[in-house]
Amino acid sequence: MKRNCLLFDLDGTLVHSAPDLAASLNRRLEALGRTTLDLEAVTAMVGNGFQKLLERALLATGGPLPQAEFEAVNAAGLADYFENATTLTRPYPGVAETLKALKDQGCRMAVCTNKPVAPSWRILEDLGLAGFFEALAGGDSYTVRKPDPGHIKALLEEMGVAPREAVMIGDSSNDLLAARGAGLPTVLLTYGYCPEGAANLRPDALAESFTELPEILRRLP
Repeated sequence: MKRNCLLFDLDGTLVHSAPDLAASLNRRLEALGRTTLDLEAVTAMVGNGFQKLLERALLATGGPLPQAEFEAVNAAGLADYFENATTLTRPYPGVAETLKALKDQGCRMAVCTNKPVAPSWRILEDLGLAGFFEALAGGDSYTVRKPDPGHIKALLEEMGVAPREAVMIGDSSNDLLAARGAGLPTVLLTYGYCPEGAANLRPDALAESFTELPEILRRLP
């Protein structure tokens, strides 16, 4: 494998987290007296963190809140989500086994997600995945986050890895754009949270299952 450093997105790539995000979001909507959203609707809104998810949900259920009220609702939602982040969230099929195989092959692995660091580590720890990763860059790690390539560049710099040694594995345009800007090839999982469809983004490679990654990664230039 020519590229030995693997950067993974979290939501929609390693774990199916939409059910817990939807539950926390709907508790906030209920408290506001608004209509709750089904899982399909929430999944289509996932990306760029809980604050952006809340903004999208409010627009879909009656419009935005005054700034001070929005900040309070967002803070309550984040606290609720942190406490319940692994109630329904589970790894996608084959994730643990494939990560072990990649680590046994000598791959260095890290997570690059727009989710804040604290709930991200909690999810990885609760689901038994934390030990596979030597680093995690969350949406609150730097002054920028995906799709800004600075998110990936800063993580690679911390790890002491050159872009030519790394690949980004994700599910969305945020992952693709950040990776391209940082000079990395991208593998997108087709089962993730990508409303426009991963295949339509024309990544360097597509995977329908996480277990396909070792073979796909061996073929990357």
